[in-house]
Amino acid sequence: MTVNLATMLKEGTKKSHSMAENMGFIKCFLKGVVEKNSYRKLAANLYFVYGAMEAEMERLKDHPLISKIYFPELNRESSLAKDLQFYYGPNWRNEIQITPNGQLYVDRIHEIANNAPELFAAHSYTRYLGDLSGGQILKNIAQKAMNLDGEGTAFYEFETISDEKAFKDMYRKALNDLPVDEETAERIVQEANDAFGMNMKMFQELEGNLIMAIGKMLFNTLTSRRRRGSNESNPELATAE
Repeated sequence: MTVNLATMLKEGTKKSHSMAENMGFIKCFLKGVVEKNSYRKLAANLYFVYGAMEAEMERLKDHPLISKIYFPELNRESSLAKDLQFYYGPNWRNEIQITPNGQLYVDRIHEIANNAPELFAAHSYTRYLGDLSGGQILKNIAQKAMNLDGEGTAFYEFETISDEKAFKDMYRKALNDLPVDEETAERIVQEANDAFGMNMKMFQELEGNLIMAIGKMLFNTLTSRRRRGSNESNPELATAE
């Protein structure tokens, strides 16, 4: 017996999806406020997360369920490696480190791979369909906000997928064809909500850096304006500078 898992996941994660979109880090990102240091730390976290996911999926690619949602063309680890080299330089592997909540996410991926592989559908759905759905929009925002010129956004580029809509339709069909019963499907939906929660915790770790960066930018802007105002009222000071 199979269930309409794709629909169950979409409907069952609506609240989590909305909560994630309303987090400070994501709201700032969507409004074009992207601080490069915070962004590269997020990319580093995702590098470890996707590395764990893709290593485990490769190991389990012959599993009765994993085999049906195993699409190497979705892999993001190598794309993130390319971005991290751009942001950190050639020594990037020694520069990056995973945050505590990022590590909890990675640990969970390994845990279900060893004990409940059927739940992998939740993590695959949460990450890859999200990447495909909003990738181009987020790529354009990141490029504009950080003044990038074609580099640093490989994460959002699926070079071997020519029709993203058709691929998403195929992926949803693959989810619906998984041989899972209602109880297992509900567990997968719960795991997907937990995955959203783990992502949100990673975002929370970055919000402090983002707030400090925005505060510093505002302080510098105000200081600069005050300095200009003082110079305009004191010609001698303006000349001296």
